Amino acid sequence: MTSSFIRSRTQIGIVGAGPAGLMLSHLLARAGIDSVVIDLRSRREIEQTHRAGILEQDSVDLLVGTGVSARVHRDGQRHDGIELAFGGGSHRIDFQHLVGASTQLYPQTDVFVDLADARERDGGDVRFGVTDVSVDDIVSDSPVLRFTDADGVGHEVRADFLVGADGSRSLCRREVPEAARTQYFRAYPFAWFGILTEAPPSAPELIYNHSPRGFALISRRTETLQRMYFQCDPAEDAAAWSDDRIWDELQSRVGANGHRLEEGPITSRTVLPFRSFVQEPMHHGRLVLAGDAAHTVPPTGAKGLNLALADVHVLAQELERAVARGDTTPLTSYSERALRRVWKAQHFSYWMTTMLHTLPEATPFDVRRQEGELAAVTGSTAGSTYLAEAYTGWPQGR
Repeated sequence: MTSSFIRSRTQIGIVGAGPAGLMLSHLLARAGIDSVVIDLRSRREIEQTHRAGILEQDSVDLLVGTGVSARVHRDGQRHDGIELAFGGGSHRIDFQHLVGASTQLYPQTDVFVDLADARERDGGDVRFGVTDVSVDDIVSDSPVLRFTDADGVGHEVRADFLVGADGSRSLCRREVPEAARTQYFRAYPFAWFGILTEAPPSAPELIYNHSPRGFALISRRTETLQRMYFQCDPAEDAAAWSDDRIWDELQSRVGANGHRLEEGPITSRTVLPFRSFVQEPMHHGRLVLAGDAAHTVPPTGAKGLNLALADVHVLAQELERAVARGDTTPLTSYSERALRRVWKAQHFSYWMTTMLHTLPEATPFDVRRQEGELAAVTGSTAGSTYLAEAYTGWPQGR
């Protein structure tokens, strides 16, 4: 830890330069509010971390409508539905027919690149590759953000408000006293084995596949690179699986419901544990949490990135009021507004996860019951409409 600091001041200090932190900084700049954004990771490291790729319409509109980039329309792939495969067949949920909405397949890495380029274009103060990060004085009128930049220079930045957008291992979240917050948590007895493969697409839209051997998700990235997942034990060793073994497992799961995958070299494999988590409230003193720092969801419902962007869309509005008024009252409004959407997304993600995954101790009854639930959803206009509305997102104006 450096013993001396370059001291400066900003209106908003943001820890975390992923999509949430960068989008918040971008929205604040449009409102004439300055910010400093820092991240432990280098820009290259973030760009090479493959994450979610499904954007709700509100997320697309936020990127395009606020002048970040229109590349999502040019390079993204519009999806008007998904396939639910189970019981030996496949059933399409038609988003456009049911709710008049779509999603966009556009990798989170591309969202990050667009936002990082926009902040650089607009002269935003974003520091990657920092170390020794700490926040202090969060209940005072002038909280402080300390860090050492990539050149080894120490900084102490005083701000009107601090924002923790620093992911599921958030250091900012730990600064909220135990007596001042409530944490809700659920662990799951399975994980996803994720691969990237150099192969053509296996289907025009995502396939959510339920089988007695476990869940599988067939997703896409580009015309030559695909993303696929299958349910596994959280302790599974990804390195122990050969390409042939992986393809045999995937083909057996989707083949049970009439699909056949295009195969190719596997360029990446990883095991992804997941959980449900929420911390309430999403602020304390002059520190605010956003995105994964405040909540995480299972990836089954494609809600993580979209929730983070929805958070900062609301937070930018409330921080503008907080800066103008010089008090923390709007932070309570932010927390209440954001949490309403968070808990709807928690329910949807949990529902999709438990409906599609096979529990480790599942009996034949459990598997057949899940197939009955899937049949009830796909065979009902009301059930399919709920899934379509929740999957494509709840519009901010609704």
